[in-house]
Amino acid sequence: MNNLHNQHNAPRTSCNGMWRNFMVGLLLCSCLATVAQPPARLKQQQSRQEKNEQVPTASAYREFPTAQPMPQQVAWRRDIYRSIDLSKDANAVLYFPTTPQNGQMNLFTFLFKQLLRGQIKAYDYTIDGNENLTEKNMVKAKELMDRYEIFYESKGDKVRVNDADIPSEQVKMYYLKESVYYDQHTASFRHKVTALCPVLVRGSDEFGEQALTYPMFWVKYDEIAPQLGKLMLMGSNYNNAAMMSADDYFTMNCYKGDIYKTTNLQDKILSNYCTNDSAMRKEQRRIERQLVDFEDRMWGRDSVAMAKEAAEAAKADSLAALEKDSPKALKRRSRTTGRRTSLTAKAEKTSSKSTSKSTKVKKERKTRVKSTTSRSSRGGYSVRRERR
Repeated sequence: MNNLHNQHNAPRTSCNGMWRNFMVGLLLCSCLATVAQPPARLKQQQSRQEKNEQVPTASAYREFPTAQPMPQQVAWRRDIYRSIDLSKDANAVLYFPTTPQNGQMNLFTFLFKQLLRGQIKAYDYTIDGNENLTEKNMVKAKELMDRYEIFYESKGDKVRVNDADIPSEQVKMYYLKESVYYDQHTASFRHKVTALCPVLVRGSDEFGEQALTYPMFWVKYDEIAPQLGKLMLMGSNYNNAAMMSADDYFTMNCYKGDIYKTTNLQDKILSNYCTNDSAMRKEQRRIERQLVDFEDRMWGRDSVAMAKEAAEAAKADSLAALEKDSPKALKRRSRTTGRRTSLTAKAEKTSSKSTSKSTKVKKERKTRVKSTTSRSSRGGYSVRRERR
């Protein structure tokens, strides 16, 4: 009986052992899958994570909203390149402070730090000066520091740069690409910054050296716009509490820059066909005037434009009237009137003298006539008596 009972329980124990072994093996496989991944998959995940860190996320766009991107298909567009001189008052807000202090920094220091952290992408500046914003033309921060002799400390893959070694004081200019376009979808005329390029200026005319410019790299504005929303700039010299973001500064076109190039078929810059400085300024004014005229006459001759022209004409007339009533003009008038009065007085004197003389002559003549008549009358009425 015992043998029969043992034979009956033997298959059950063997089944339990097999089930236990199966569960243990399944747990081991799951642990191995979670802990030890293939190197190729691990590398792929790391590259995805790096891309996600470099590209601004949707939350960044929501946290720091930017202007609407320029449509690909527009009815009219003109691309203009400007040089932004940071010594001008309108652009000085991008230059100061040259070294970070109290959490404030200038534009180049901010861009350079974002580039070191991998938050933005930099594109190499080519010889022709045109921006090439493709992945093939991307340049790394370490390569830029080696090229422009910027001191840094490297430890493995990490690079560290002190604030004093960032050449923000030497970046005294920016090249800026601006697209002026008419958006038929919103029926609006817009100015859009599309690319920025910091320019190193080394050497000084004070010591007899010619200043040399070194355009460093291009950045795509749409890629850095969410980051520029974090950089706060002083908006006024009189109200230090008035702050504005760097993105608002460029979106509202607060900068002042001279045109040095426009996109054209021959890819010429203004200095190629402008022989001197006066011709350059004349060409710059002509291009600016074209843009203003296109925007003013986009909707035809409206009442506002006519009122503006009428006001300008009235202003010109008032200026002409003021010139007439100026002290010099009054002096001239007084001189001419004085001359006229003196002449008239002399004429009156001469005329009065002549009239007095004529009256005297007439009186003398009358007295003579009376005397003669009296004499004749006396002689006519006298009667001679005869003697008897």
